[in-house]
Amino acid sequence: MPEVTTRPVVDQSVFKLSMRYLAGAVSVVTVGEGEERTGFTATSVSSLSADQPSVIVSLNRKSSSWPVVERYRRFCVNVLTADQQHIAQSFAGFDGRRGIERYQDAQWHSLSTGTSALKDALTVLDCELETVLNHHSHAILIGRVCAIETREDVLPLLYWRGGYRRLSGEAGIRA
Repeated sequence: MPEVTTRPVVDQSVFKLSMRYLAGAVSVVTVGEGEERTGFTATSVSSLSADQPSVIVSLNRKSSSWPVVERYRRFCVNVLTADQQHIAQSFAGFDGRRGIERYQDAQWHSLSTGTSALKDALTVLDCELETVLNHHSHAILIGRVCAIETREDVLPLLYWRGGYRRLSGEAGIRA
C-alpha cells in the first residue's frame, strides 16, 4: 500500500503577500451588452496560445460579472494605459459603482461580438468564451481571440506590491 503524505498547509496571508511580488499588466474585462454591461479589473490575464490565439482570465465566481459571462459567453480584455488608473479603480469597485455605471468615465465602442472596448486602451482583445474550468472559488476562462486593436504610443498600467505602477520608459535590454 502506498504511503500517504500530508503536505503542509500554506498560510493564506503569506500566499497573498507572495503574489504581490508578481508585477502584472492591469486590464478591465468587459462583459454583457446594453443595460447588462458590467466588468471587472484583472491582473490575472495571460496569453495561452498563438497557434489558436487565445487567452486565460481568472474570475472569482462570487463576482457580479460571473453570471453575465456565463450568459453571454464572450468578453473583451482591455489592457489599460498608465493614464487609466481611474478606470481600473472603478471596475474594481473601489468607488462603489456597479454594472453599467462603471462605464461612465471613459469612451467605449461596441465590437463585432457585442462587447464593449475601451477607446484608448493599450490593447483590446475581443474574445469568445471557449472553456470554463472551475477551481475552488474561481473560474478560469479560456477565450478565443476574435479581434485585436492595439496602440504603440503609450505605456501600460502595472500592478505590483499592492499598488498601481508606471514604467519609466522602454527597457534597455532586448531579447
